[in-house]
Amino acid sequence: MLIREAKLADANAIAKVHIDTWRTTYRHIMPEDFLANLSYEKRETGWAQILSNTVQDNFTYVVEDVGQIVGFANGGLEQTNDPIYKGELNAIYIVEKYQGQGIGHNLVSTIAARLVQLNVSSMLVWVLADNPACKFYESLGGQLVKEKLIERGKVEFVEVAYGWTNTRSLLINS
Repeated sequence: MLIREAKLADANAIAKVHIDTWRTTYRHIMPEDFLANLSYEKRETGWAQILSNTVQDNFTYVVEDVGQIVGFANGGLEQTNDPIYKGELNAIYIVEKYQGQGIGHNLVSTIAARLVQLNVSSMLVWVLADNPACKFYESLGGQLVKEKLIERGKVEFVEVAYGWTNTRSLLINS
């Protein structure tokens, strides 16, 4: 498996992983019609915009297996001026059959390493409270630090934030 920085040409593959993973991860959490109506084209357009941005404080990495993108993570500076958490893991998605193999830990470590390069020593990630990935963030030492309500598909969900005050603790090769 290869982890590398994403390129604009990856937008289509990232969009596919993003939507396919939402559909498997959230199938018992979010409304079926909401998940069924997710658009690969819209998601690809969104990822093309993100990947076209040349600002160095937002970055995306992909995981390839035999030339096929099977996961990705996006991170950068926290955008609400949080007084404690200066970095953010904005998204991390791995195709279901590749989950549980350490890829997620490698991606989180890669995002944390990039934040360390920017002299950012803290990070948080927002996740649906019912998402099975909560256990993953806890296993990496994430502390439950915030909670808010969000709406998806005309349904309200609780979203929680896990935080790390020392991003270096997430580095695999530290």
